[in-house]
Amino acid sequence: MEILSPAEWEVLGLSLRVALASVTLTLPVAVGVGWLLARCDFRGKLLVDGLCHLPLVLPPVVTGYLLLLAFGRRGWLGPVLESLGIRLAFDWKGAVLASAVVAFPLSLRAVRLAIEHVDPRLEGVARTLGAGAWRVFFTVTLPLAAPGLWVGALLAFARSLGEFGATITFVANISGQTRTIPAAIYTYLNQPAGEAAALRLVWISIGLSLAALVGSEWAARRSRNRQATP
Repeated sequence: MEILSPAEWEVLGLSLRVALASVTLTLPVAVGVGWLLARCDFRGKLLVDGLCHLPLVLPPVVTGYLLLLAFGRRGWLGPVLESLGIRLAFDWKGAVLASAVVAFPLSLRAVRLAIEHVDPRLEGVARTLGAGAWRVFFTVTLPLAAPGLWVGALLAFARSLGEFGATITFVANISGQTRTIPAAIYTYLNQPAGEAAALRLVWISIGLSLAALVGSEWAARRSRNRQATP
């Protein structure tokens, strides 16, 4: 007896691929913006901070609609991207973008807090020893902030797995292309005799999300213990 049907395995595989690609896209940006917000003071910083966290409070459908306006086939940037062979709307790559946008604030917050907890004096010592700004960043700041980066990545992964509103608005619910776990659950619940399949995907979603949250908490505690150790 199969645990999951072929269609459910397809949904699970696509969801994991979208979530992992979303983290890969989100984390480098979160590191750069997190460092900027943690280490630099500039005019408009509060506005930048607010814009970065806006997807956290906007209705996901609004986020998806804005992505559609920007990257749809008739959007602001969609025709330019399609001329380069890049299609986002109604494609799994668009699901990655939607998940990344919605997950970005969670990742950014964790990364920014981690960088803020890195003692600037250690970075200053490295500079006095002749290290340049990039070398200080990659050899001092990032290694010390690594647990926070893991937290940000795991939270982004969990949020990407659960993304529904922005994704279905931007890339629809196409079997084999954009139907991730939340969209599949919605589909099965609207089909006769689909409740069993929906319940299986619910348990898988809970398990994956819980594992990511437990992992992020473990990384956060490890970071606090390292900072508390003299």
